[in-house]
Amino acid sequence: MIFGEMPKPQPKPGEVLIANRAGALNFFEILRVQGKYQERPEFPWVPGAEVAGIVDSVGEGVTRFKSGDRVYALPFLGGFADFTIATELNTFPMPDGMGFAEAAAFPLIYQTSYFGLKDRGELRVGEWLLVHAGGSGVGMSAIQLGKAWGAKVIATAGSEDKLAFAKEQGADHVLSYQDGTWVDQVKQITKRGADVIYDPVGGDIFDLSSKCIAPYGRLLVIGFAGGRIPSIAANRILLKNMSVVGVLWGNHAKAFPNYTRDTQAELTKLYVEGKVRPRVTQSFKLEDLVAGFHALATRKVIGKIVVEF
Repeated sequence: MIFGEMPKPQPKPGEVLIANRAGALNFFEILRVQGKYQERPEFPWVPGAEVAGIVDSVGEGVTRFKSGDRVYALPFLGGFADFTIATELNTFPMPDGMGFAEAAAFPLIYQTSYFGLKDRGELRVGEWLLVHAGGSGVGMSAIQLGKAWGAKVIATAGSEDKLAFAKEQGADHVLSYQDGTWVDQVKQITKRGADVIYDPVGGDIFDLSSKCIAPYGRLLVIGFAGGRIPSIAANRILLKNMSVVGVLWGNHAKAFPNYTRDTQAELTKLYVEGKVRPRVTQSFKLEDLVAGFHALATRKVIGKIVVEF
């Protein structure tokens, strides 16, 4: 990546031009920058999937926003720049008391966990939820939403500071996944296994998760931050009456254009009620974006990190 100048974009009908104050970093964008993601934009392109700032101008037909409004948005591309275009449907008003860095860190991870836990995992009150990578952004959002919806939450992480962070987010139990002993610990805590397992890691974590899932449990495939894409023997699925459930929020959001707007309205209610709150632990200047991505890639990040303009 290089830091340089590009022409200021202009909003088309149905679009909003945002003067950015903050943009959040996400793990999948490392893969996209490396050319390893399923979507490969045409060059030149600007990374950055979520931003917060002030509306600069709006395109024809936009009625929900006007110049000067405080907003956050999901542009999906183009966020790490002074100005970013987002559609009106993917732009959201900032609630009172929310800062720009917090707003930029809000939509993507909570949308992902909302889709995974509620729509795909059908998490119910009183169930045991096991959240892997509890010190990450998606882990944080899954823990908070699980507690907001009445689940009992176990979180795993790979270091003491990340375990402490997961505990702060509301996890009832925290377990290190540095070795395989967490599998038996999950069984001991739950007595029957976890009803829903939220797995953004893949690899060995996925393999071991299938050994501590409850009968009729739902194993949610969020991503493969661990590097290895796992597989599972079908007889294990059969014997436990378990479900292995894909959670590709981005494709769902594109297939159902109103989904992000409606879901973010529900998430904002939870934020206002104090039940969810994104935690930003580091910020970088725009010209230091490479360093921010490096911190994310080397697992040095807890919660969310942002670029501030």
